[in-house]
Amino acid sequence: MSLEINIPEIVAEVTAAFMRYEAALVSNDVAVLDELFWHSPHTLRYGVTENLNGYDAIAAFRSARPSAGLARSIYNTVITTYGRDFGTANTEFQRENSPRSGRQSHTWMRTADGWRIVAAHVSLLEAAKP
Repeated sequence: MSLEINIPEIVAEVTAAFMRYEAALVSNDVAVLDELFWHSPHTLRYGVTENLNGYDAIAAFRSARPSAGLARSIYNTVITTYGRDFGTANTEFQRENSPRSGRQSHTWMRTADGWRIVAAHVSLLEAAKP
């Protein structure tokens, strides 16, 4: 099996979906966040303090999450696509007023409804020692 890596228009599509997710995340637009996760029991999201298995668990987490302190800067973002229907997005982030940096990864899949996250992971690194 041979997949073409980083077809420019597919990278642009996944990048647009990723940036839409990022905008929804920092503004706590739960409707868009829920839309962008694949509506399946196979979807997962491993967070800093939670392991969420299935779309329903992810949606419940989003609706209960506090909306304060979501602003952040992202950097070192890498989007890689594999063929026309699959891609990954990895980024590092720094929340405002936090000494800790974080990492986020998404696995994106093209569905009949558009690009959807099928797996996500978020982790924080320890703060640098002065």
